[in-house]
Amino acid sequence: MAFDADQTLVDTTHAVETALTAVVAAVGEPSLTFEVFSQDGADFWRRMPELPAAEIRRAALRHTLSRAGREAEVERVAELFFETRYAHSRPFPGVVEVLGKLRTDFRVGYATNGNSMTERCGLGGAFDFELYALIDGVPKKPAGAFYERMIELAGCAPSEIVYVGDSYEHDVVGPAGFGIRTVWLNPLGEPVPGRLRPDAVIENLSQLPRILAGWR
Repeated sequence: MAFDADQTLVDTTHAVETALTAVVAAVGEPSLTFEVFSQDGADFWRRMPELPAAEIRRAALRHTLSRAGREAEVERVAELFFETRYAHSRPFPGVVEVLGKLRTDFRVGYATNGNSMTERCGLGGAFDFELYALIDGVPKKPAGAFYERMIELAGCAPSEIVYVGDSYEHDVVGPAGFGIRTVWLNPLGEPVPGRLRPDAVIENLSQLPRILAGWR
């Protein structure tokens, strides 16, 4: 089985918010508020989703700084952002314990579009294989080549793989197209947004071992 990273296993929302707060304080420009940095970041994620996460963030920071004519400071600001982001990137409560239970019965992988390297997010050594889009030479989800490489790393038939993630398009629709079973992490209890239904829906990862036990 394999897991998405950001907002599935790793609390990146808290880490990014903390990093942007540090950036705002360091820049000290009244017009460049937390809201401005945050909105520009969201806009750039929509505009260039195919690029590496670090490049998107750096481009967004440069754009925000340019609003005050301070784009020349982007490297210093980006360094602060990433240093703070990784210092606060940690697994959600209970994740390490759930992974420990699963590894007694399953080969467990980490397959992500983002740049949340396991060793920088408190998950080093927790997986049998790791796959990082672009860094490992495959395009980002939902490109088919990403799931094909994940199947190779898992070393088993697609029907024997379970993929767990919080994105309906990336973690349900994409892998299901290859015959992979899917578990949609849906903490807010939202309705399934498309016609394709996940094989299971959970609100918390602590529910996963029971789901998997019922499939064996």
